[in-house]
Amino acid sequence: MLSPSPPRAALGDRALFSSLAFDAYLNHAGISPPSRAVVAAVAETLEDYAARGFAAWPTHNERRARLRERLAAMIGAASANDVGFTTNTTSGVMDIALCFPWKSGDAVVLFEGEFPANVTPWQRAAETFGLELRFVSLEGFHRSHEEGLAALDVALADGRARLVAVSAVQFQTGLRMPIAAIAKRAHQAGAQCFVDAVQACGAVPVDVREGPVDYLACGSHKWLMGTEGAGFLYVHPSRIAQLVPRVAGWLSHEEPVRFLLEGAGHLRYDRPVRAQTNFIEGGNVPTPSFAALDASLALIEQLSVPTIFEHVQRYLDALEPALIDRGFRSVRSAFSEGRSGSLCVLAPEGVAIEPLHRAIVRERVACAMPDGHLRFSPHWPNSVDEVPAVLAAIDRAMGRA
Repeated sequence: MLSPSPPRAALGDRALFSSLAFDAYLNHAGISPPSRAVVAAVAETLEDYAARGFAAWPTHNERRARLRERLAAMIGAASANDVGFTTNTTSGVMDIALCFPWKSGDAVVLFEGEFPANVTPWQRAAETFGLELRFVSLEGFHRSHEEGLAALDVALADGRARLVAVSAVQFQTGLRMPIAAIAKRAHQAGAQCFVDAVQACGAVPVDVREGPVDYLACGSHKWLMGTEGAGFLYVHPSRIAQLVPRVAGWLSHEEPVRFLLEGAGHLRYDRPVRAQTNFIEGGNVPTPSFAALDASLALIEQLSVPTIFEHVQRYLDALEPALIDRGFRSVRSAFSEGRSGSLCVLAPEGVAIEPLHRAIVRERVACAMPDGHLRFSPHWPNSVDEVPAVLAAIDRAMGRA
């Protein structure tokens, strides 16, 4: 029996999202709805385990190995060995926060307005290891990269900073950060660079070779269009030997499953922890979530991230001026290098954000409300042709709010 043809992705075509209840889904920066391909991949995985139990594990382990290679290629990593699987972005941040070779008195540089996932683990590390946290304002980056980087230089000037942690794209404003330049400034000051890429990967080009980036964490349920429960961590190969494997588990060792497959005499507790990024995979991972990521990434690969990025920009280019005409204030970057997949706006003067957001959602337009902004985040299935209907829905919502 011939296998069915793989599903095809097309820009502006939501045929693979036939269950979607919204007329316009503009919240991919929050949670992406799974496509039919993703739903099918999860169902097939569960059915395989239901039929074969443990015998299904090698099949899906091999599938994850191929996925690891594809994720490495997407971010420009030199090798699949530089990528380890996590359950979300936060777990990748925590892995580095706990495993970094800190010394008491080291400083960590963060940015004001960051999503808490890229702050809380560093706060815990600061309390545990006796670190200093330094926050840099994002205001300068909104005006120019040069002004923002100058503020970063001040935080790095005394040479005590060991790490700069930054989101590739800021969740609140959609500001795309100059990651390569930040990494270079960090290195010049003797520090390393950690990137939270969950608001970028899948819709904004990311290349860890630029800088280069030392660490990068990402989850799959936003712009990668998978489901919750899967993510990955990248570690530059020159950094892996410096990490202290404080998060190692039974699967972190060399040949960890040998005692289960080769008979008696192989159960040992002294096998070394692997000197590659997947040492963070200390236990079994949620296989259905990685099957979902495998399926969603296949659709993104058909189109390519740069093509998706340009498509999303065309959508936002049509939406932004019409919102400004209606009294909204856009905080989208004025220069293309600072733009991402999200358009974030402030409500017109005198209009309360909470009831306006509720009214827009009731009009079957999905959007988000991060910290007082309205955020519209389309992806490849969104057609630019739907923008007039979105604006009509916002007009009706404005009338009610």
